[in-house]
Amino acid sequence: METEIELKFFVSPDFSRQIRDKITDLKVLQQHQRNLGNIYYDTPDFLLRKHDIGLRVRRYDDVFVQTLKTAGRVVAGLHQRPEYNAELESPVPDLSLISADAWPDGLDVDALSANLFPLFSTDFERQQWLLAMPDSSQVELAFDSGEVTTKDGGYDPICEVEIELKSGQTDALFVLARELAENGGLRLGNLSKAARGYRLATGYQGDVVKSLSIVDVKSTESTEQAFVTALEHALEHWHYHEQIYVERPEQDAIFEMCSAVALIRQVLVLYGGLIPRRASALLRQELQWLEGELDWINEARAIERLVDDKGYFLRKLNVQKPLLSKLGECYDALPERAEVLELLHSSRYCNLLLDLSRWILTRGWQPFLDDKAREKLEEPIRSFANRSLAVSSDELLSVFSLENELDRFGYLDQQPRLTRNLLSGCCVAALYDAEDRETFRLPWLDLLQGIDDILLLEPVRKLAEDEDFSEDDKAQIEKWLRRKEESLLHAMMQSRQIGLALDPYWDQ
Repeated sequence: METEIELKFFVSPDFSRQIRDKITDLKVLQQHQRNLGNIYYDTPDFLLRKHDIGLRVRRYDDVFVQTLKTAGRVVAGLHQRPEYNAELESPVPDLSLISADAWPDGLDVDALSANLFPLFSTDFERQQWLLAMPDSSQVELAFDSGEVTTKDGGYDPICEVEIELKSGQTDALFVLARELAENGGLRLGNLSKAARGYRLATGYQGDVVKSLSIVDVKSTESTEQAFVTALEHALEHWHYHEQIYVERPEQDAIFEMCSAVALIRQVLVLYGGLIPRRASALLRQELQWLEGELDWINEARAIERLVDDKGYFLRKLNVQKPLLSKLGECYDALPERAEVLELLHSSRYCNLLLDLSRWILTRGWQPFLDDKAREKLEEPIRSFANRSLAVSSDELLSVFSLENELDRFGYLDQQPRLTRNLLSGCCVAALYDAEDRETFRLPWLDLLQGIDDILLLEPVRKLAEDEDFSEDDKAQIEKWLRRKEESLLHAMMQSRQIGLALDPYWDQ
């Protein structure tokens, strides 16, 4: 068994020229160009796919190589997957050549072998360089250009760069990746050729947008392990939705990317008492930059809701049609899809993701820790979670006490604080009873939704002063806004009352 460690990128067809320019200062140990044909196999019920296993037979020259890849780990484009290789005499798989410990417990390998059939093919030209890095590591750089096909005519082009560690330190991959990303034009990819082939073979139409979920932290994890789990959870959510947006213009996918960035920033705050801020200074700076680049998304989503169903939300206003027209103009002034895609393929964006995954994988905070911090990070996560949730709860009880009369401005001022506290809970809430934690979090989530609904009114509020509207029209808009706001504030007060009366789930 070997463990494949590599970075994958999606690139443009002419990227091979950039590769040649970038490796001129490196020692090229070997260079090849070959055509590779790969047939992927599975059973009619996709048994291998269900176990996150990939089985292929690759042909190059007159050699056939069978490869089985088992479930591994992917962090922002860095793939770590155990694989089992064996030479064959034909393209027909021979599962007897695969070690028994490669298979999940209880899997009937003989029955599996009898039901295998060719599912799809990947055929591509590979330009390949084996490079000696400055730290003496050896890295294989490959540029693949070709296609994924199925027998019924499915087709998906391949244009990728892969950087695989052959010997030495994982850090060498990131050094080379940053060099390649200097001029932009490439995007970290979590979607393998096999995954794309399965999509074609099954008629898959793309992933659905998902709300940010609770981090799946385990009580057996140390505090440091829980820290890593939260960061990887956020990165997975981020990259999943980046792929969705690249495939189709789904604004909600951008919002979920922003949610993932916000979670990462809050994870760094939550564990900030143990991991010094200077350890993540550059990362926090770049995360803040990206949030600024994408801060238009809230306005975009608000306008989309207002104009949905031909402006049904605005139906009681006499100026509904002109309002919809002006909202459309505001929407058109926001960044276009081409601008967002350019950002996602930019050098700065790619390097941010590379630096995040590098920081996680190399434990980049360790050199900044003292002995006391290291000891605390080795402790079980539960005690840290209890303390953190108690501090968060005290803050919410103070800010949203019924003694504090909050108007629209007050709630808007407290939105970042409420969001941060809910994200802190998101990091560790999985340690506790699901029903108890959801009961506790629900009114606070409702309160946050109420603040979002207040923000929904802001585009209309801005347009209410438009000189094209008569005084009567402006008065009607103001009255409509006031009624909507009063209704929201009443509902939010009820959410506060419920939230303030609940017992903490971490004390139960």
